[in-house]
Amino acid sequence: MEHFFTCPYCWERISMVLDPEEETSDYIEDCEVCCRPIELFFTFSGDSLVSFEARKMEGI
Repeated sequence: MEHFFTCPYCWERISMVLDPEEETSDYIEDCEVCCRPIELFFTFSGDSLVSFEARKMEGI
C-alpha cells in the first residue's frame, strides 16, 4: 500500500510503500528528497492502516 506523508526535516511530501502483512512495524528509512533518516512507526488492522508516525531521528 502506498502511503503519502510529510518529511519531518524538509517538509516535502513523499511516499512509501507499506506492507499490510506487517501488522506493527517500526524502522528507519531515508527521505527520498533530503536523504535524512526518518523513524517510521505504523500499525495495520487487516488491510487498513490505523496509525502512522514519521519522526526525526534523535541526535541527528
